[in-house]
Amino acid sequence: MVSKFAALAVAMLIASPALAQAGDAAKGKAVFARCMACHSVDPGANRLGPSLAGVMGRTSGTMAGFAYSPAMKNAKIRWDAKTLDAFLAKPTAKVPGSKMIFAGLPNPADRANLIAYLASATKK
Repeated sequence: MVSKFAALAVAMLIASPALAQAGDAAKGKAVFARCMACHSVDPGANRLGPSLAGVMGRTSGTMAGFAYSPAMKNAKIRWDAKTLDAFLAKPTAKVPGSKMIFAGLPNPADRANLIAYLASATKK
């Protein structure tokens, strides 16, 4: 018999990408407040981290004018809801050697909401 914990873990893994697609952009804007010290959603406005304008569909390490770590340049991740969800959960696990010092967002709903906000606020 499958333990309740194992069933819950499987359900969370399956639901995580679905949550990323069904996030609430308004709530995501509030989550983005944690990111604003390092990131902007304004085109070309790099800070400690790159501008996230147009991040959806962009390949990691390719924003012009930002000095990425070799790890991020070499990761070749195409940012979409699924890859952002995995990265935002634990950035250093997804891209070891990244300069991003953020520990991550453990709450799947926070990640989904943030991704929805980034998708709406950073359209090309």
